[in-house]
Amino acid sequence: MKPDYDVIVVGAGLAGLTAARQLERSNLRVLVIEARDRVGGRNEEVTLGNGLTLEVGGQWIGANQEKMFALCREFDLKLIPTYNEGDNLLYINGKRKRMGSQRGAIPRLNPFVLLDLYRSIKKIDKLSAQIDLTNPWQHTRAREWDGQTLESWINQNISTHRAREYFRVVAEAVFATEASDFSFLHFLFYLKSGQDLETLISVEKGAQEYRVAGGTQQISRCLAGSLQTPVLLDSPVVALSQTDEGVTVQSAAQDFTARKVVVSLPPTLAGRLHYDPPLPALRDQLTQRVPAGSVIKSMAIYKEPFWRQDGLTGQAASFEGPVKITFDNSPEDGSYGVLLGFLEGADGRQAAEWTAAQRQQEVLACFARYFGKEALSPLEYLEKDWMAEPYTRGCYGGHFSPGVWTAYGPYLRQPCGHIHWAGAETADIWNGYMEGAVRSGERVAGEIVATLDQTKR
Repeated sequence: MKPDYDVIVVGAGLAGLTAARQLERSNLRVLVIEARDRVGGRNEEVTLGNGLTLEVGGQWIGANQEKMFALCREFDLKLIPTYNEGDNLLYINGKRKRMGSQRGAIPRLNPFVLLDLYRSIKKIDKLSAQIDLTNPWQHTRAREWDGQTLESWINQNISTHRAREYFRVVAEAVFATEASDFSFLHFLFYLKSGQDLETLISVEKGAQEYRVAGGTQQISRCLAGSLQTPVLLDSPVVALSQTDEGVTVQSAAQDFTARKVVVSLPPTLAGRLHYDPPLPALRDQLTQRVPAGSVIKSMAIYKEPFWRQDGLTGQAASFEGPVKITFDNSPEDGSYGVLLGFLEGADGRQAAEWTAAQRQQEVLACFARYFGKEALSPLEYLEKDWMAEPYTRGCYGGHFSPGVWTAYGPYLRQPCGHIHWAGAETADIWNGYMEGAVRSGERVAGEIVATLDQTKR
């Protein structure tokens, strides 16, 4: 009996939609099935009553993210530089310290702390440069590094309290979890995947350099619109049943059959589907060990970006929470001022237990500490708790706990019969980012086309 489709893609984020488009270009019949009522996955935009569009999900493009830049050019989407004129703020010991916004700017800290920071960053960059992104578990010191957390490495290798705190804040900002939650090998892999530490945390020539006018979710809508078969929305996939001939996909809408299936969900969500026969044990155990980060993205809208008048970029980093990282998320024309703050890791989990009113009060109090009392009186306040999102359950991406890379790494991308894997967490370059998601979609499409070509011979 002929299957309904050559390939069914589970998930209509950037990874799944990219895979679907590439597969269609190889003249395959493809259906994308999405649990939500929209495409975009971890990219989502909200339009306020005043017409202002804000992104409550992933929003930045930068550095050498070639695939994302190419998609923006293809779909004629305008890139807006992240506002970076003036000084950044470092909030420490209850005081604001100004520092330059250019890449590599040095905070005004104790010289011993600065020297400790400099040595530690250089050491980490040197170690991360040694990692093989395709097979990070094959490094001669992989078991040693995978057997410890970033936190334990910090305590063993960094001398000063403030330098240690710096790396803990970096861990929260990049992974939305604590330095004690993921392995040092994963940290090194992730830095190499995104070039280096400076690139991951920078605006200028860094991962936060640009936003997309109107939001990055437009890219997913454009990809979906280019497909021959419309994306099937509001249809959570609950089970995948394999035979020698193909896969039956059971969704809330109906059952479908396909020769191959792409699961483009984060590992922790992929593990919640029912598989018949069960997945290989080590693949199943992998999905149990790559949890998502914890983050609430909060924004306050003002009549103008008042902090700019004080010569500030809107970027603040603090050793005190609950909001430790902020950005200027205002529209390009400055018609409104928008401060963006993240509640990440333990701060995010704690804040999730508060009422919405309590969260708003705490976030605005942080904004006021950094930028003045005017921050206490926004026109509007907006937040997105990605932990509470039913088909996400956390952001930014999945992080690898100690021992996972060396024990389960080979199973991350390895197909299981007719089931193939995609998603930002499976990418070797720009793992966890939109760029990585797109690259994973291209990889898995090539993988399937090659497999189907072999079956024809």
